[in-house]
Amino acid sequence: MSLDRRNFIKTLGVAGVTLAVGKSTVASVTKGTNIEFYGMLYDSTRCVGCQTCENVCAEVHGLPAPEGTPKVGVVRKTDEKHRTVVNSYKTSKGDLFVKKQCMHCNEPACAAACLTQAMHKTKEGPVIWRGNKCMGCRYCMVSCPFDMPKFEYHSPNPKIEKCTMCYERIKEGGKPACAENCPAEAITFGKRRDLIKEARKRICEKPDQYSDQIYGERETGGTGFIYQAPVPYNELGFNTHLQNSSYPALSKGFLYSVPSIFVLVPPILLGIHEATKDNHIKEGEENE
Repeated sequence: MSLDRRNFIKTLGVAGVTLAVGKSTVASVTKGTNIEFYGMLYDSTRCVGCQTCENVCAEVHGLPAPEGTPKVGVVRKTDEKHRTVVNSYKTSKGDLFVKKQCMHCNEPACAAACLTQAMHKTKEGPVIWRGNKCMGCRYCMVSCPFDMPKFEYHSPNPKIEKCTMCYERIKEGGKPACAENCPAEAITFGKRRDLIKEARKRICEKPDQYSDQIYGERETGGTGFIYQAPVPYNELGFNTHLQNSSYPALSKGFLYSVPSIFVLVPPILLGIHEATKDNHIKEGEENE
């Protein structure tokens, strides 16, 4: 397997520019928060744990049917075969259900950590994975504060799996499958700003029914999937110790505070990946 020297050097050149303008790159990500993204509001007081969201998600995306049912004391997690799960928790106000999936952060750490922009925050709001750009480093998995991107370790052609907020449906003017099919109307789809207004309206109208907090309004710089519930969120398995500023903001001074070799190693691997990509394609064609 030979290296295409031109592609390799070109990719390293891009890496060098990235080192030089690291601060401005992060700043450009921060400006994206001015865009009015689409999002979803999940109301745990309405959820009945029917798993319709899980089933339609699996059907729409060609994934296996849900495994297991929501049970108190059993925490089911998303994986490479299931993009969303519903769990049940025993709380101070009785048993409650909670849907979990990618949070679609306003400034996603996974996209900031991705060297090839395979993990991408779209202008509409959903955070998606683009397989044709992925080099398989899995930095997106390490960087996500919600532990959402999952890797197909046992697949001959592995992908990163996670909720995409049904991005293709949104582009065509539709709604995410889970929001469109929820029989209890526990999931509302719309512009993020409008969803926050709706959540606050519900809290004002029924203060005894809701906790005075919208999870995802500020956590990690704000998320596209936001929650409201009748109890503190730590009772529902949420991480309540996340910072309010985005995680990409933490890296603003990173490139100037560590030895260059530690920053250059990933781009070097990327250079090898890009330089040998055509060879892999040619080998595959010859084998056919």
